[in-house]
Amino acid sequence: MEFFDDPFLTATIYHLMDIPEQETEKTHNPQTRAYVRDRKAMAATPADVKDLPGAYVFVIDMPGIKNGDIKVQVEEGNLLVVSGERKRGEEKEGKYLRIERRMGKFMRKFPLPENANLNAISAVCQDGVLTVTVEKTPPPEPKKPKTIEVKVA
Repeated sequence: MEFFDDPFLTATIYHLMDIPEQETEKTHNPQTRAYVRDRKAMAATPADVKDLPGAYVFVIDMPGIKNGDIKVQVEEGNLLVVSGERKRGEEKEGKYLRIERRMGKFMRKFPLPENANLNAISAVCQDGVLTVTVEKTPPPEPKKPKTIEVKVA
């Protein structure tokens, strides 16, 4: 496989080398640029995951994204998927001299542990931060030994 055959690898290398996106756009077709842009948006969506005594909490930065553009789902039984799209507003005047904020679709996937209660998931977005809480199922009650009465024969 050649270096430019993998657009994600190419974008990663350019990012590490700090080559501006305008330079990479000259070497790729529009579909590849869109793929690279979307992959960057996915990789640039930071998240923290906390393990609390009664729940798992996922905290994800979502600055500038409307609640209606965020989707939280559970797929394949135990895969938490947070997706959406960060859109640029319509500008009627002027032109951009520099664009650094990531726009486009994003998706993060988190495998959930076996003790996650898939029927008790809540999501709240406030001040550009999405908090998804997945309650834990209570641990099973320890089995008590059964006492059998010994009868006299």
